[in-house]
Amino acid sequence: MKRRSFLRNSLGAGLAAGAFMSFGGYKNAFAGKPLPSGTDYDLIAVMGGEPAAMFDMGIQALGGMGTFVKKGQKVLVKPNIGWDVVPEKGGNTNPALVKRIIEHCYRAGAKEVLVFDNTCDNWIKCYKNSGIEQAVRDAGAKMVPSNSESYYQEVTIPNGKKLTKVKVHELVLSSDVFINVPILKHHSSALMTGALKNMMGVVWDRSYWHRNHLNQCIADYALFSKKPNLNVMDAYNVMMRNGPRGVSVADLSNMKSLMLSTDWVAIDAAGAKLMGREPSSIEHIKLAAGMGIGKMDLAAMNIHRMKM
Repeated sequence: MKRRSFLRNSLGAGLAAGAFMSFGGYKNAFAGKPLPSGTDYDLIAVMGGEPAAMFDMGIQALGGMGTFVKKGQKVLVKPNIGWDVVPEKGGNTNPALVKRIIEHCYRAGAKEVLVFDNTCDNWIKCYKNSGIEQAVRDAGAKMVPSNSESYYQEVTIPNGKKLTKVKVHELVLSSDVFINVPILKHHSSALMTGALKNMMGVVWDRSYWHRNHLNQCIADYALFSKKPNLNVMDAYNVMMRNGPRGVSVADLSNMKSLMLSTDWVAIDAAGAKLMGREPSSIEHIKLAAGMGIGKMDLAAMNIHRMKM
């Protein structure tokens, strides 16, 4: 390994470990041992393994995918597939993680699993070059297009301050279970991309958000009644600068981390901390917490930490 890569990877591992320690240390760490399940955790944090294996461990701690997916249900899995870049660039959700989530859904009895994103680059190239299209097919699920306004239906956002109406992809409305799978990374305008901001990929006109107080629109959307049943944050290779697309692998820190939560404010707060920022410094996290959408105070959460 070249010295520059070694230093970058060491820095990423050190930052990740420090963030996990700031969550309260590894007092709940397990290494290959049976895990308790069904506990009422605010957040599951896993560190040190590959994406699929970390998800196996994390979902077990939440009682298994059967906690969220029942037999015969239609499941929407929403990764970040916004950019026409290969997986090694860290611009999109890790395809191995997406595949494993789908596999768990089918094992839990899902009738069908569907995947889409309203991409920033050409959607066909994004789906293919991200590696996610092939991963989805390999897992037996279906990629759904997102490039036509006809796929979107207008909904009302109750009590939204800047975002009061928005056109949302029909799958968000028609699915029985909604699993949000963002990748954690830097964003030039919002400072961070995570679970809350990943919803810009389920709406038709994302440009409206950028023109009308981006962070408030991100928080406002979280008031919509159809929220994710589960959020799974990919923090394996974290883009620390030049986001959201990135320039090169030099932008990444290999943190080998994964988080799961039903509270998307909590998971974003943990993501901010993992990147070395206070959650309150990310405006849309602070706004969403202030609107009562979820928890931001990590010290007050019941967090289950595991190290592989």
